[in-house]
Amino acid sequence: MTDRQRPVGVFDSGVGGLTVFRAVRRRLPAENLLYLGDNARVPYGSKSRETIVRYTEECVSTLVERGVKCLVVACNTVSAVALPTLQSRFPGIPVLGVVEPGALAACRASVSGRIAVIATRSTVNGGAYVAAIHRYRPDAQVVSLPCPLFVPLAEEGWFDGPLVEGIAARYLGSLFAADPAPDCLVLGCTHYPLLSGVIRKVIGPEPVMVDSAETTADALAAMLVERGLDNTSGQCGSNAFLTTDDAACFAQIGARFLGGDVCRDNVSHISL
Repeated sequence: MTDRQRPVGVFDSGVGGLTVFRAVRRRLPAENLLYLGDNARVPYGSKSRETIVRYTEECVSTLVERGVKCLVVACNTVSAVALPTLQSRFPGIPVLGVVEPGALAACRASVSGRIAVIATRSTVNGGAYVAAIHRYRPDAQVVSLPCPLFVPLAEEGWFDGPLVEGIAARYLGSLFAADPAPDCLVLGCTHYPLLSGVIRKVIGPEPVMVDSAETTADALAAMLVERGLDNTSGQCGSNAFLTTDDAACFAQIGARFLGGDVCRDNVSHISL
C-alpha cells in the first residue's frame, strides 16, 4: 500500500465526529477512512484538560499504529484542548482540527464582525474559537455560549419538535433577538449540525450558520494535495469504524448521523 492509499484517520470522543466523517466522504470519495469513537468515555466536554489529553493520546496512538497517513480531529473539544500536544507527540502525522477551519469560515462569512459560537462547556471555557477568530479578524465581537443539552438530544435522534425547539430558544433566543444581533453562528460541536433545522427556526433566516464539518473537509482536501497524500487511485474509498464501547450500539446511533451508511460488519470494538 502506498502512502496515498493509506487511510485518513478520523477521531472523536464519540459519534458526533461522524458529521465530519460524512462531509469528508462526500468531499473525498476516493479516500480510505478509518474512524475511531471513544464512546466508552464520552463526553469529553465536561472533563479536565489533563484527562482529555490523556484519552486523546491513547486513541490517536491506536490510529497511528494502524497506519493512518493523517489525522482529522473531528471533535471541537479535543481540537480546542489537545491539538498542540498531538502535533508535538506525532510529528510524522499531519494533524487537522475543526476549530481553525470553522473560525476562518466565520470571519469570511460575517459582514458586521459580530459572531456567536455555540459549543460544549470545555470548548467555550478553553477560548479556542475566540482566539482563532481574533487571529483572522482582530476587530470581531465574539460571544461564546455552551449548549450542553444539544449533544444528548442529537444522540437520541431528537432533531426537532417542541421540546428541542424550546431548549434551543432558551439557549439562543435572547441573543439573536438583540439589536444588533450576531450575523454569523458557528456550530462549534460536531453534534450540532444535526439540530441545524431547529436552530435556524430560533435564530431566523438572516444569520449565516458555519458548519465546521464542511469547512474541515475542504481544509483536509487542500492539505492532502499540498503534501502529495491525496488518493489518486480512481477507486471508491473504504469505510471502517472503531469504537471503545458496544459495536452494535455504535452502528445504530451512527446510522442517524450517516443516513444508514454504517454497517455493523464495518464496526469493530477495541480496548485501550
